[in-house]
Amino acid sequence: MKTFRKLATLSAGLALAFASLGAVAQAAYPCPTIKFISPYPPGGTTDILARLIQPGLARELGVAVIVENKAGASSNIGTEFVATSAPDGCTLLLGNNTGVVINRNLYKLRVDPVQGLAPVGAVASVPLVLYINAGIPATNLNQLVELARKSPGKFSYASGGSGSPQHLMGELLKLEKGLDIVHIPYKGQGPAMQDVVAGQVQMAFETTTVIAPQVASGRVRVLATTGAKRSKVMPDVPTMKELGMPDFITENWYGVFAAAKTPPALIQRLNVALNKILDSKEVQASLEKMGSSDVSGSPEAFSKFITRELPLWESVVKRSGAKVD
Repeated sequence: MKTFRKLATLSAGLALAFASLGAVAQAAYPCPTIKFISPYPPGGTTDILARLIQPGLARELGVAVIVENKAGASSNIGTEFVATSAPDGCTLLLGNNTGVVINRNLYKLRVDPVQGLAPVGAVASVPLVLYINAGIPATNLNQLVELARKSPGKFSYASGGSGSPQHLMGELLKLEKGLDIVHIPYKGQGPAMQDVVAGQVQMAFETTTVIAPQVASGRVRVLATTGAKRSKVMPDVPTMKELGMPDFITENWYGVFAAAKTPPALIQRLNVALNKILDSKEVQASLEKMGSSDVSGSPEAFSKFITRELPLWESVVKRSGAKVD
């Protein structure tokens, strides 16, 4: 009898525990609307990714999710906005390596993003491609290099802002090939691409997803990629490594962040929602078209990845001699 009584008591306790867990699981999200900050103008990969996962976040969390573009200062404005927001999960960032790990080596920031942000989860990791305006008489990298060498200071390359991977890749190209080409920074990759397409700037680096429509239209020509191996999206395009630059390997990565000190339980809830979104067939198809690697995982795994990235990008900044324009 005592044993049964103990079992009954235990069963009742377990029932209460599971009921409590169920109540927690069904608890309303702490705010009716989430501000989802894209720290760039519309048109670039960061903004595309924010809008790709926005409907899923709204569905999984049961709240309105509004993508808000806070562009400027090479993503520092939007990144700082989230880092200084209340740690309540109501303001999120679709951040990237520029705002989180690169800019701290180039700018005097009021808030160190590594300290001011809490990683929720990675979203995508995409190689860059070097592309040129279709009017430039070059069909490969060597021809472009020869043209630039014959006209020192006359060729320019665009980027979405000082300190962006696109900027640093341009500086590395100058360093590796001994070129005198001019950096033209823009407030976002969208405006940078528009001027290359228009012929006002000769070249730039961009992700495959953004540049693919312009390649298809014949307005630009892709010469190389920065991945460790050829992109499945553009398999005919050689890598920089294949073209004799073994250290010219990098990818743009993107992820969701909340303000530091956001409760761990809330970070976990956001991570579960994010991973469900990334596992959906629609989102997977979109990421595959971008040439993105599968980077979904836990907040802890994303945090460890960022820690490993810090010295790598610090080294790229030092090697390239990049400065804020």
